[in-house]
Amino acid sequence: MLSFLRLTKLFLYSIIFSLLLISCKGPDGKFKLPGGDARKFPADPALRVKKNLEEGRGFKVNDVFKGPKGGVFDFASSNELWRASLDTIDFMPLSSVNYSGGIIITDWYAADQSLSSESIKISIRFLTNEIRSDALDIKVFNRKCNNMSNCVVKEINDELAPELKKQILKKATLYKQEAQNKDKKNN
Repeated sequence: MLSFLRLTKLFLYSIIFSLLLISCKGPDGKFKLPGGDARKFPADPALRVKKNLEEGRGFKVNDVFKGPKGGVFDFASSNELWRASLDTIDFMPLSSVNYSGGIIITDWYAADQSLSSESIKISIRFLTNEIRSDALDIKVFNRKCNNMSNCVVKEINDELAPELKKQILKKATLYKQEAQNKDKKNN
């Protein structure tokens, strides 16, 4: 029994060791130890750092604060388009808000619930974080009810959606200008 355990341990260690050795192979399939080839890098540390930065292998602390190079993962409060949209429709109750999904959906809204049998609902979808005319997809829905059980819902394509888009883009531009002026003052 004791020899069986030793053989099992030896077998497991040999498998683990061989997996570690396999991972040390370079892209050409030859055995390569981790680390770089000292002949390919300058001896002076400042030159090595410069070369690594040029090849994209390192980073400077200042580069971290210049902004993302890949995907943009801003907080909702720093996204001007998002803030402008919420500020423009702040009088309406919100049904669903998903920043990571890029959508705002309001609940049904009527100026006077007791007198009106008509209400609207707005859906704003963000197609990009850039402040552009094609950055938003805004849909406005109208609900007319005869009784509480008999309602007709349809999308309306009148001047409300383009007007909302115009207002949101104006506010977003103002927010962006304010942020740029604030950055200039801080620098």
